[in-house]
Amino acid sequence: MNQPNSTGDWNSLTRKRQIQPADWIAEKNIFAVSLSPIIVVFLIFLFITREALPILVGTAKDQMTVEEPIPVDQIDNMAPQKLQAYLGLTSQEFDEMDRETLILLMEVKLEEFAEAPQDKDAKLDTTHWRYLLFPYQWTGYETPQYIWQPVSQIQKYNIIPLAIGSLKTSLVALIFSVPIAIGAAIYVSQLASPGIREWVKPLIEMLAGIPSVVLGFFALIVMATTLQSLFGYPSRLNTLVAGIALGLAVIPIIFSIAEDALSSVPQSFRHAAFALGSSKWQAAYSIVLPAALPGIFAAVMLGFGRAIGETMIVLMATGNASIVSWNIFDSTRTITATIAAELAETVFGSQHYRVLFMLGTILFAVTFVANLVGDIILHRLKRRLNVKPL
Repeated sequence: MNQPNSTGDWNSLTRKRQIQPADWIAEKNIFAVSLSPIIVVFLIFLFITREALPILVGTAKDQMTVEEPIPVDQIDNMAPQKLQAYLGLTSQEFDEMDRETLILLMEVKLEEFAEAPQDKDAKLDTTHWRYLLFPYQWTGYETPQYIWQPVSQIQKYNIIPLAIGSLKTSLVALIFSVPIAIGAAIYVSQLASPGIREWVKPLIEMLAGIPSVVLGFFALIVMATTLQSLFGYPSRLNTLVAGIALGLAVIPIIFSIAEDALSSVPQSFRHAAFALGSSKWQAAYSIVLPAALPGIFAAVMLGFGRAIGETMIVLMATGNASIVSWNIFDSTRTITATIAAELAETVFGSQHYRVLFMLGTILFAVTFVANLVGDIILHRLKRRLNVKPL
């Protein structure tokens, strides 16, 4: 009989002998449950991408192109397949319709052509990446413009105003929240007494339990009026109002992760600083903070992912004007607010519908990458600092 030749082999053999069928089933069930969130996230991303795929690959049906109408008296001269394609009918729908119904549909086509805009922009496929990402000189404009205007005779889907709005609002939120959250984390983890720490830390983390719609309502009713009277800007709802409200939602996330990173720094670092004559603040600022900097960066990245994916606050407090401007006192419109405000009003399968799903795909990818980068950096910091003494 072969004997195990190492402690690892012996432990593995002992474990295999002790596991019972019921334990094995329970272990696999726990593994399946832990794996299920990953599967759900993947399925959500798959569904969103499937709906947005025609826009992403440039195969979306062009619904804005003005199609030359066919006179009604030509119905008998048209092949059935051509007539079916012209009217946009399925084979079953075409077979179920009589001649009079087909004539009515052709008359509707003539009316649509008469009401359709006749300028050059009506023949553009506005879902092409050329018009989604770059400025274009539309009819009636003197210079090329970035325009998001999905509800009009000529639908315009340029996503740059929405991207700028999302980025601008998130940056204002981080500028407001990062100093407060990191300062609080340094105080709680390094300077505060145990009694104060027990009170301050839960109070800050309780902010995460406030619903975002409550923060949005507070920004809409109270904060917008107060800040407008203080700064005197013309737009009551703007990036500044939404950014500060969004910062209140981001503070608990950055604080919790930054405090965890600061607390993970070995106490020997602080003791060595104290032995050299440093004060608590000097040790925290010069020794602990640089050691925990990767974890703090991860906290900021996760806070950015939370900010750019927020919906209700920006929907209620930004003013929802798709303006290309970096001025924080101007109204703006974010990707999340656009999806929330417009998705319920779109026609299933239309260009507008698929462009909104394309925005959702982009947003999903950005937040996923931000959260993934933050999580990887945080775990690397913990592994680097969790050094066991010899």
